[in-house]
Amino acid sequence: MTSLDARGARRRYLTLIALRWLPTGLLIPISVLLMLSRGLSLTEIGIAFSAQGFVVLALELPTGGLSDSLGRRPVLILASLVGLVSLATLYFAHSLPMFVAAAALQGVFRALDSGPLEAWYVDTTLASDPDAHIETGLGAGNTVLSIGIAGGALLSGALVAARPIDAIGALELPLLVAFALSVVNLVAVLLLLTEIRATRGLRAVARSVAAVPGVVRDGLGLLRSSRVLLALVLVELFWGFSMVTFESLFPVRLSEVLGDTEDAAALMGPFSSAAWVASALGSAAIVTISRRLGVARSAAALRVVQGLTIVGMGLLAGPVGVVTAYLACYVSHGASNPMHTALLHRQVDGPHRTTVLSMNSMVSQPAGAIGAIVLGALADGASLSTAMVVGGIVCAAAAPLYLPAWRREQRGRRQGPSTAETILPTEMSDSPL
Repeated sequence: MTSLDARGARRRYLTLIALRWLPTGLLIPISVLLMLSRGLSLTEIGIAFSAQGFVVLALELPTGGLSDSLGRRPVLILASLVGLVSLATLYFAHSLPMFVAAAALQGVFRALDSGPLEAWYVDTTLASDPDAHIETGLGAGNTVLSIGIAGGALLSGALVAARPIDAIGALELPLLVAFALSVVNLVAVLLLLTEIRATRGLRAVARSVAAVPGVVRDGLGLLRSSRVLLALVLVELFWGFSMVTFESLFPVRLSEVLGDTEDAAALMGPFSSAAWVASALGSAAIVTISRRLGVARSAAALRVVQGLTIVGMGLLAGPVGVVTAYLACYVSHGASNPMHTALLHRQVDGPHRTTVLSMNSMVSQPAGAIGAIVLGALADGASLSTAMVVGGIVCAAAAPLYLPAWRREQRGRRQGPSTAETILPTEMSDSPL
């Protein structure tokens, strides 16, 4: 681990989260509209986005195992480098194959990036203070993530509206700024994410790579042996499928109700920013609320609430109704993330923490890929409203999968505070669902 105390680890964790997600905020308002402006249909956009999900499906567990065996820092450095290549490819893409290539590279980036920073923070914090409430730090991380995306989205909208450089297209300038900020993030990872490993050098790397299959095998063993963990991972099937509605289809829905693509692109900046501020507020508020309701019960309720807001985005008329539903969706989205990840962390120890997070992401990414194809085709063939209603129903359908975690939470409360926070070794013998 590292010599950092819990407070120092938290400061670095929050700084790196902000720098990681600020470039993403710049891209969210313009990505789909950029593809539309370069001639792709919604179905083709869905196909392009699906490449990311299927690449993550193939690489998520091996890269998670690599992080657990080799170290968080080298994997995050590699992720940042691949992310830069993916942004460069996206900038020059003008055809479906190029957009597919950019999305596939983004999938490699997401697979490498998924989990190491969070696992580093949790392991470092628990090493310094075994009784630390990681939910508080994870909630703060999600709040900072939301604020980072909000700031990036606001900057993106301002760049599109002002268009300060005539030689660069209105939808392309935010992409270039995102690239520059990603370079800053890489430098920050090099400087701030410190990690002590017992061995270094090429032999250590070779041993770490050779250990990946065993780490992955052990992680899958955890999934097979715990019905709580299995149910939590299955939630991502529904969640990943439905996230297409507010991440990819909403800008098109806004363009539909406004009647103009460039107006939608300019407004998506402040609207996305407001949405992620709402997400941050939801993330901050849910920590207090969950102490009264319980983490698992809060997570289940939020799945239903978010499903209803997605349906609202599809059915409400006019920009005001659609945007209101969009903001409400992000409040529940921001509140859901720390609840879900806290439940995951309770099911696993340090050596397999990134692998379990990777399994969670591994499920959500291909589910999102399938959602992009299915909901994109449904939007082209029927209507955007129909696609959003279907996505909302699928989102709410995940709520019952939190029941095993709720039962364990109740049993832990009856046995005492310590068992409510961590999983006991004997509990791993639960049969799968």
